[in-house]
Amino acid sequence: MYPCVRESYLKNGYKSDKTKRGSDKFVRVSWETAYDLIANELKRVYKNYGADSVYGGSYGWFCVGSLNNPQALLGRMLGIAGGYTSRTCTYSTHAIRQITPYVTGTDESTAPATVYPVIIENSECIVFWGADPINTNQIAWGVPDHQSYTYMKELKEAAKKRNIKFYIIDPVYNNTGMYFGAEHIQIRPTTDVAMMLGMANYLFTENLYSKEFVDKYTTGFEEFRKYLVGESEDMVAKTPAWASKICGVPEDVIKMLAKEFVSKCTMLMGGWGTQRAHHGEQPNWMLITLASMIGQVGLPGGGYGMNYHYSDGGVPMPAAATGNALSDKPLNGSVGAVADAENVAASPGLSGISINSKIDGPWKQRKINVIPVSRIVECLENPGKEYNFDGKAYKYPDIKMAYWAGGNPFHHHQDRNRMVKAWQKLDTFVVNECFWTATARMADIVLPATTEQERNDITKSHSNSYIFAMKQVVKPVGEATDDFDIFVNILRRFGANEVLAFTEGKTKMEWVESFYEESYTKATKSGVKMLPFKEFWEKGFVKFETPESAKKFVKHGKFRQNPVVNRLGTPSGKIEIFSKKIAGYNYKECKGHPMWFEPMEWLGSSVAKEFPLNLVSPHPKYRLHSQLNNTWIRDLEEVDGREPIWMHPKDAAKRGIQNGDIVRVFNKRGQVLAGAVVTEAVMQGVVRMQEGAWYDPAEPGKAGTLCRHGDVNVLIPDVGTSELAQGNQATALVEIEKFKGEVPEIGIFKAPKIKGI
Repeated sequence: MYPCVRESYLKNGYKSDKTKRGSDKFVRVSWETAYDLIANELKRVYKNYGADSVYGGSYGWFCVGSLNNPQALLGRMLGIAGGYTSRTCTYSTHAIRQITPYVTGTDESTAPATVYPVIIENSECIVFWGADPINTNQIAWGVPDHQSYTYMKELKEAAKKRNIKFYIIDPVYNNTGMYFGAEHIQIRPTTDVAMMLGMANYLFTENLYSKEFVDKYTTGFEEFRKYLVGESEDMVAKTPAWASKICGVPEDVIKMLAKEFVSKCTMLMGGWGTQRAHHGEQPNWMLITLASMIGQVGLPGGGYGMNYHYSDGGVPMPAAATGNALSDKPLNGSVGAVADAENVAASPGLSGISINSKIDGPWKQRKINVIPVSRIVECLENPGKEYNFDGKAYKYPDIKMAYWAGGNPFHHHQDRNRMVKAWQKLDTFVVNECFWTATARMADIVLPATTEQERNDITKSHSNSYIFAMKQVVKPVGEATDDFDIFVNILRRFGANEVLAFTEGKTKMEWVESFYEESYTKATKSGVKMLPFKEFWEKGFVKFETPESAKKFVKHGKFRQNPVVNRLGTPSGKIEIFSKKIAGYNYKECKGHPMWFEPMEWLGSSVAKEFPLNLVSPHPKYRLHSQLNNTWIRDLEEVDGREPIWMHPKDAAKRGIQNGDIVRVFNKRGQVLAGAVVTEAVMQGVVRMQEGAWYDPAEPGKAGTLCRHGDVNVLIPDVGTSELAQGNQATALVEIEKFKGEVPEIGIFKAPKIKGI
């Protein structure tokens, strides 16, 4: 753990050979040398190109801690130093968070859902539509306390007594389906909208839909109706028969589900996987439309929810006194329940380091440019290009330098080979890291950062039920340094005023105590009990109780009771099945109401003739994205050291593949090795490969080379969902063959060659 600089960069700086990124040797340098290199390069780029040419969006999963949040700290440092380009939206929720505010007036990815106690008591039919909460609730934005598993256990017991019916609509029979014994509705990937349209058409033509709810609580149904029955757009009626040909679900099953959903108290639990697809804005819009036609939105146990799979969604939570964002930077996830007129404060929440300094200076006048987070490669490829996003036109900045801290773009971004080429356009790439990830290996300058175990901090549970003291348990390994201190030392090269603006005159421990004291003040004003800081730090945590009122929350319950007084945040105050604003944008691939658009790749496309297997890439069971993939945990699932790929027995037999074989998975974008798992849990024509395996190129830095380990994002295209959201998507077709020849050794978990060590 030492500061390292790529050999070519150390000799030639920003004029170095960029094609050597990923393959070049590194050289150990002193911290002073590393700081000088970074500060001088920042000054050069600011002088010659301006602040917009420094990219500091640094997207990645949240690092636990209110102080040592590397993404917020990086933004704070760059904002003080001279400015930067940041990002908006997230790889998790890019499409849903852009489309749903037009439909219901809120970001449905984080909007409170009907709580489990209400579901357990009232729901008669529960549909997991592209959601796997048993798997994904292992993690949270912050610290999970796993309350959802207690409630899901209660739900399972209640189902036995009340005969609750469970369905899973998914190409794969996942962990949640197995846990609840759900009936599996096998659907072709990316065709969910077609199936929903078929159900909606049946409900309308058979007069089974709730006309009363649609008339009173929605707007724009007439425009949608014309499309539904074939009187507009393509002039084709979206019948169950039409839908069946697209989605692969039998026509009679589509009709059966439609009738059952309106005859029982039905909760549609939608996941985020359906929106990470080409035209990913459509599924959530259509799910809300279908729920509106069913007519149970706002009733106990009925309606819809879109985050039961995430951060203990559906768990009653104590509301935070006045918000509890971990910084004022719009980062990646929700922050839990917030007190309002209906929700009494029962927790103070917890603040965190801000990207904005309270100290006066030129940094206070700087405006931070942003781009959609998933468009970073397109931005590098096309500086100055005009693009549409959310109703407006923008131009990509000319990025010359990028700085990443607390993230791993060579995991979470798509089309790895295209990305490798785009990264060669950067003059300089700096990374703060704890491990030699694929991203660190592509950097020019790598600074060793401490882990949570090597420093003091403070954090909270996502549920607002706890505030935790994060006490240092080991000394930093080697020369590993806190991100906070790294950025202070870079700013020393800019001046004392810049350092003061960053620290605001506080030590790190004083910052930690200040976050707690802010919560303590809020708690006192709200009548919530808390320990003084010293007692809290000694005890290690403080717990907040969930009020009984939180256990009765029904999504859109108040809206249903009185849609005039409790209007939604849309222009009409209602659920907008048709949006005049979106229609006014005149986008070809996102129009005024939910529609079926044929994806760029799917089992019904011409691409399937060459690549006949539809790849799906769910979240992993034993890691958080790519985190922990460099530990023994990977042995729990990997096949001969490779990421497993699930195949249907008929697909495997057709290719002469047996369980445990090493296979080559490929398409026009790239190729990876994987370990075959032959199982009927995945439908025929579909293969399943989890995201998060570390990228391990056979020839580092060379586009098109074989990934020896199984990084699924090598195979997935980097194309925006549509002009509305410009979101990332996971739509991909592949072919598979048994790997021939000697299986290569994995190299990604060995440190690169470093001179001076």
